[in-house]
Amino acid sequence: MRCSAFPEDLVAAQCAWERTYRRLADPANRQRTTVLRRRLLELSVQVWCHPYWRQAGTGQRAALRSSTRELGPGAG
Repeated sequence: MRCSAFPEDLVAAQCAWERTYRRLADPANRQRTTVLRRRLLELSVQVWCHPYWRQAGTGQRAALRSSTRELGPGAG
C-alpha cells in the first residue's frame, strides 16, 4: 500500500515516531531519554487517536507502519 492512501498528517506523525524510536534506541542519546520518551508518547497518541482510524479497515495500522518504513529514515 502506498502512503498516499493515508492522510498527510498521519504519515508525518508515523514518520516522526519512527525517527524518534530510532533516536531513543541509539546509545549516543543516553542523556536525552526522558525527552525522547515523552516525544514518543506524544506521537503515539497522535497516530493511534487520529480520526482516520474511525473509517479505516482492519490491518491499516500495519500498512501505515510498513509504508512509512519504506519511505526511509529521512521521510516525513
